[in-house]
Parts: sequence; structure tokens; C-alpha cells
Amino acid sequence: MRSEGSILAADRDPEDRELDRSLRPRTLSEFIGQERTKEHLSIIIGAAQGRQEAADHLLFAGSPGLGKTTLAHIVAAEMGAGLRITSGPALERMGDLAAILTNLEEGDILFIDEIHRLPRPVEEILYPAMEDGQLDIVIGKGPAARSIRLDLPRFTLIGATTRTGLLTSPLRDRFGFVSRLDFYEEPELEAIVMRSSNILGLDVASDAGAEIARRSRGTPRVANRLLRRVRDYSQMRADGRVSLDVTKDALALFEVDSEGLDKVDIAILHTLVEKFGGRPVGLGTLAVAIGEETDTVEDVYEPFLLRKGFIQRTPRGRVATPAAHEHLGSVAAGRLL
Repeated sequence: MRSEGSILAADRDPEDRELDRSLRPRTLSEFIGQERTKEHLSIIIGAAQGRQEAADHLLFAGSPGLGKTTLAHIVAAEMGAGLRITSGPALERMGDLAAILTNLEEGDILFIDEIHRLPRPVEEILYPAMEDGQLDIVIGKGPAARSIRLDLPRFTLIGATTRTGLLTSPLRDRFGFVSRLDFYEEPELEAIVMRSSNILGLDVASDAGAEIARRSRGTPRVANRLLRRVRDYSQMRADGRVSLDVTKDALALFEVDSEGLDKVDIAILHTLVEKFGGRPVGLGTLAVAIGEETDTVEDVYEPFLLRKGFIQRTPRGRVATPAAHEHLGSVAAGRLL
């Protein structure tokens, strides 16, 4: 069960998903932040183009919303290559991946999101495909079974994962370049907000853009979602111009406080502090208590709360820090919305 009211919940509106695509940078020069990764990619792409070869296999790791899928699109655009997109959970059988691999063209890019969730049998047929450009297929069953090897066109595999530790060593070691994307600094997020506002045709004051950036949890995807909600609020309850006051009112309405915490973050802290009296709480128990999936709590909410110093992971479970107690007191007093 997922929380419907959270500003971090996956957008279900097709218009929002289309806007996400329209705001996505299309070249490395347009991509804001992750400077070291961009430098590495520019070298890898340029060298591959100079040799007229497919780029090496790439792995992007990091929390949701930091730009892993965007970078895959950019690499494909910079290489002038076709892009095939799938995900680990979607490849349930070996035949699913084999069908995709055998339909690739020379130089194509295959992007597998959440690659750590590949079933092991499916993952194992990737090994010869990545290393040797060959695909092993078993025909028949029992004593009559035989294996044939098909040659594949040269291709680049780009994997994205939010859980690097769940990748097997054989798969991780076959990537020629591994990059962990960092959370963004506020000036970078402010630049992203202002770029997105220009694309959307919004009149956003600079201090309003800075306020959105400050509450965006270090994540461009969240920054763009907050910008869209502020735009909606400005359209319905203001004159369409996004000022600092309008931004604060809008974010208060959508329950995003001055630290960037939304109602699910507050529910996590409230559960740790009030329901369990500050005692350590296991991840599964915490997820059930707030009505979220354990993966969502661990991948989406915990990283930010850890960065803010509001929770700690201990061998016995999650514990709220004194800063969390203080923050909850401020929320209760109405000082942070």
C-alpha cells in the first residue's frame, strides 16, 4: 500500500508524466549538477565515437530522482543511438531478455532500470552478452537439450539501481564505468527550478525559486514536482505569478514544511517518537505502522531523514534523534509550515 497524499508519491496523472519528460535535459551541457559524472561521460562518449564503437557498459547508482534515467537518454542522444528501455522486475523470464537482445541494432543502448531486481537466471544470460556479444539459448529439455550461441550486435547496457548492495559481484564487475549520483546542492536545484519554470512559461521570482530548491530534498524530481504544485496553486489562488509568499502558502497547503519534510516523513518521525516512545523500531514494523512498503521507506524517505540527522540506524532498528523531537515540536506549534 502506498501513501496517496505524499508529494513524493509517483505521479499518476499522465499530464504530470508528460511534463517530467518535457523538463528532462537532452544533452550533457543542459544537465545541471553531477559535474564529475558529466566529465567522465563526455570522455567515454567522445572516445567511443572517435573509435566508431559502442560505448562501454555503464551503471548509475543513487537514490530515486537524481537523474539516472535522464543520463541514459542523454548518452543515447549524444551517441546518436537507439534506446530500448525496460526494468528488472519486467524481465521475469530468460526469454523476455533474449527477445530484447536479439532485436537490438548495431550501437543501440539498452537501459535496464532497477537492474538489481533482475531474476538470477535472467541476469546470468547477460554475462556473455555484455562480455562477448553473444547469447546462449537452450533448446529442448532433458537429455535432448542443446545449447546454441547467437552473435549479438555491439550494444551498450546502461543499468540504474537504487540499491547497489543488492547487485551481484559478477554483474557489477562487468560494467566498465560505475557512477554514484550525489544529492544536489541548493544552488544547483535553484538553477533546475528556474530552467523548468522557463520551459513551463512561469514567472517565478528568484527568492521563490530558492525556497522551492531549499525544500526539494536535494532531488531534481522533487524540485520539479514542487514547482508544478506551486504553479497550480498560483493559477487557482493567486495572479499566476510565483512570488515567495505564494510559494510558502502553496507548500504549506501541500504539507511540505520548511525542511522539505512531507506528511510521510512526519508520520515516520511521529511513529518513532510517539507510538514507540523513542525505542528502536525495525524497518518492517515501521513500514506497517505508516502504511508504506518497506522498499519505499528505505529507498525514498530514509536517505533524506538520515541526511537531515532526524533518524539513526542501529543494530536494533531505527531511532529518532533529539533533532527529530525538536522538529516535531516545531511542527506541532505550527512554526514550520
